[in-house]
Amino acid sequence: MRRDHWKRYNESLDPATDYVEIYGKVVGHEFPWDMNQSLGFALFRTYAVPGIGRLLDETGEFTLRPQKRYDDTALLLEPPYRLGFDEPEAKAAIRRINQMHRAYDIPNHELRYVLSTFVVVPKRWLDDFGKRPLTPTEVEASVQYYRALGRHMNIKDIPETYAGFEELMDSYEAEHFGYDEGGRRVADSTLALMVGFQPRVARPVMGIFSRALMDPPLRAAFRYDAPPAPVVAVSRGALKARGLLLRLFPARRDPKLIEDLPQIRSYPDGYEIEQLGTFPVPGVAGCPVQHRA
Repeated sequence: MRRDHWKRYNESLDPATDYVEIYGKVVGHEFPWDMNQSLGFALFRTYAVPGIGRLLDETGEFTLRPQKRYDDTALLLEPPYRLGFDEPEAKAAIRRINQMHRAYDIPNHELRYVLSTFVVVPKRWLDDFGKRPLTPTEVEASVQYYRALGRHMNIKDIPETYAGFEELMDSYEAEHFGYDEGGRRVADSTLALMVGFQPRVARPVMGIFSRALMDPPLRAAFRYDAPPAPVVAVSRGALKARGLLLRLFPARRDPKLIEDLPQIRSYPDGYEIEQLGTFPVPGVAGCPVQHRA
């Protein structure tokens, strides 16, 4: 297959109507590793919002069962873009996501912010580190895909353009990023999980490598020390070099599925969509944790 096969394929489609197909090819065929990493960083950014990080800490899911929480999140987010919103498995995944969210007092502005990170962070990651940036068609497909996902989650006032999502994310972070002990615990637990995915020989440097990829406002929100400038330069340079090298490889013929990733470890014998995620605490009515506005 030609190296630009999926770029040419996506450019032949209409992002206004074919956004699921285009976005699915971006995630599964063209940039599977980059999208997995960037979406992980997108979620990581949300921990720096005290209202979000504190709630995630109080549930205990990200600190007591980080592997399962990581796996469940990835597995629930995949069916809509792999199959389309009308398929039963995708409907079941979105229903599970909505059931989990309804168990907590989560304001619309936080859900809207999280949605914006899924649009903006991957584009910026690929601009910096990908073998190529997303095309305007692919960016528009991403916008339309997450607008559709947001509608299925009953999120209100979703931006209509990439510029709108970018403005939302940047302004929200400027206003809301801040230190919270719970958010820091969730961030530390997540970083420890990510480091554990790496070969043993690489683990001693993966913590500082991860911090080197964080922008200063994100590090400041967690009170992480800034790595030395040469470490930042080498870390970012290594990812840029990887992207350049990938330009030489042919296009991926078969999609890379979430369940095929080696870091998905909770379900060696398979899983049912309806059993993924968290469930209400028996005997507890309403939100099971105290969630401050």
